[in-house]
Amino acid sequence: MPEIEIKEVTVVARPTPSRRSEYRKYERLIANIKRVYPYSLMVRERLDQVNEDLKKLESEKERKEYIKNIEKDVFGEYEGDMRQMTITQGRLLIKLIDRETQNTSYDLIKEYRGWFTAAFWQGIARIFGTNLKDQYDRYGEDALIELIIMDIDTGRL
Repeated sequence: MPEIEIKEVTVVARPTPSRRSEYRKYERLIANIKRVYPYSLMVRERLDQVNEDLKKLESEKERKEYIKNIEKDVFGEYEGDMRQMTITQGRLLIKLIDRETQNTSYDLIKEYRGWFTAAFWQGIARIFGTNLKDQYDRYGEDALIELIIMDIDTGRL
């Protein structure tokens, strides 16, 4: 008897907020995700490239110099865009970076720049009411974000 493998299909209903204020929050969330999601994808790609390049470097001095140069490039390229983001968009970006890299922003800073720098930026983030250690929970509190990202990836949004 012939066998055919059928790919898994996920059927998800779009949320239909009953009140106008809920619908406006949902639409605002979509707009914010559309703004920051491309940046999280760029972070993943850049991080993969950096890790690949770091494997080729032999001495610790070369690695530190390389990371310093990458940091200058990234700040020069994206600093203006990051300054234009709202606090809400920044919080979303922190969560989406965790989604894409499987590491919190705090862990990434700590790994590449050291614990002191990570603690400094965590302190700045806490002043603005956010946390670099926030983790992405696709089945819990971030389920709606996951649905929106799935819609973006499939081209429905």
